[in-house]
Amino acid sequence: MFRKAIEGLFFTQLPIIMDRVSSLKELLKDSPKDCFLLHALGLEHQKIGALPAAQSYFEQVLAADPTYVGTYYHLAKLMEQIGDIKQAVVIYEKGMEEAKKVSDMHAYNELRSAWEELTF
Repeated sequence: MFRKAIEGLFFTQLPIIMDRVSSLKELLKDSPKDCFLLHALGLEHQKIGALPAAQSYFEQVLAADPTYVGTYYHLAKLMEQIGDIKQAVVIYEKGMEEAKKVSDMHAYNELRSAWEELTF
């Protein structure tokens, strides 16, 4: 019963998510390196379980702007999700380093908390 409810929710949300993905991709045509759009596409793909695509979008964000610190958290969580804990730890550490550089202590604290959960 619970599984059917979850599947039903997923399939009712899927068209909405795919609409957002289409809209974001259309916007991306005009601004192919827009970190906000790339990050949003990564999140939408992660929601539907398209993890390789999500990873690619997150990595594109960080290649374009390593100071886009929120993406480190999401990419590291994705790596945890696929079971690559060592890579998740590396990403959290890089994110903490970048967060310090831009004086974003909120992001630093979130990254550190997630990092500690994996390393202690």
